[in-house]
Amino acid sequence: MDGDGEIGAAGRLVGDALAGAVRVVRDTHRAIADRAFTAAGPVSRPVRVVHDTIANGVYAIVGAAHAAVPRLIGTTAGYGWRPDQAPLSGRRAGRVTLAVVNGIWGDTLSERNPELATPMAVVSGGSDVAPTAAALRAAFPAATPRIALFVHGLCETEDYWSMAARRHHGVDGTTLGSRLGREFGYTPVYLRYNTGLHVSDNGQRLAGLLEDLIAGWPVAVEEIALIGHSMGGLVIRSAGQQAAAAGCRWAPAVRHVVFLGTPHLGAPLARGVHTAAWLLARFPESRPVGELLSRRSVGVQDLAYGALLEDDWRAADVAALPRDSCTDVPFLPRADHYFIGATVGGRRDDPLAAVIGDLFVPFGSAAGQGDRRRLPFPSGNGRHLGGLHHFDLLNHPAVHDQVCAWLARPSTAPGSS
Repeated sequence: MDGDGEIGAAGRLVGDALAGAVRVVRDTHRAIADRAFTAAGPVSRPVRVVHDTIANGVYAIVGAAHAAVPRLIGTTAGYGWRPDQAPLSGRRAGRVTLAVVNGIWGDTLSERNPELATPMAVVSGGSDVAPTAAALRAAFPAATPRIALFVHGLCETEDYWSMAARRHHGVDGTTLGSRLGREFGYTPVYLRYNTGLHVSDNGQRLAGLLEDLIAGWPVAVEEIALIGHSMGGLVIRSAGQQAAAAGCRWAPAVRHVVFLGTPHLGAPLARGVHTAAWLLARFPESRPVGELLSRRSVGVQDLAYGALLEDDWRAADVAALPRDSCTDVPFLPRADHYFIGATVGGRRDDPLAAVIGDLFVPFGSAAGQGDRRRLPFPSGNGRHLGGLHHFDLLNHPAVHDQVCAWLARPSTAPGSS
């Protein structure tokens, strides 16, 4: 993506956001004033006419200014962007910022500011790699028959897989990908995608991308391991189900699937935001704030109960209180599936752990063990890690050790030998 296009789109996005904030203040002001003038009765009508005229004029001017100034700055900066300068997405700080924006408003970006919407792609060195034989050969000159695909979570990028690597592993900065390559001969491959889209849409795209990846891989693919953090695990499960239904060639090659802090049964924080939006919408004075919360991405909405397929969200009423209408999909038949869940406290059976878990995902959800839905993880294929938070699962030594121990075991999945 060109840097000038991104800068201009960023200006439009900031302008829209600021104008939206002004509208929230305006609508809240109107609701409060309406209640006050209604309570005062007909005697307040002349004052109300003057008030509304002045207020509407002020909000119109302020809203237009907040929308126009960032757009003008973005357009001007875009014209001054040199062709040799890296785009926002070519810089780590820019990628991280775009990832957060995509996670919160990714579906809206795809429609209104597509220049800022992150396309799903394999990445290497911060750049997208086309799933063609020539591009893959250039990006992975030492490709092996084993692929380990890493799928990040909400508001993240591929950079998160090296987060705190030096703090945990010293100056060599070992990552899970580099360790799997060193000990098992896997070629680590990293995915980047728009986490604000529906999990089912990203699952469909991943299924297609993996099909292209193995077709263009420099050597014949013998084995695939899929590792997902948080939402990334849901995208993997959705992709697996859709690939199995479509008869994709890559699905039988998957031997290991690892879920790190994946909210298989949903995340209380996502449900809490949904409930807050519903409550705020009940009252005129707070309705504008509730509507603002309701504009969160469909990807965030899917996290309420871990929606994997289109049927899980198609008939859902986004204006109603959240409820679990999701169905679980079967695991890939030739793969072993594992999970690691963390809690900030030392015990997983602590009452507080059942609510906050690793700060984002309760252990029961990461383990897929609920009252209505239960995922069929075999005994010994799950692990609790106490004293860790959600992002520790990306690169903590205990996570590395456990994943390597699992992958070193003989497979127990039917037909995997």
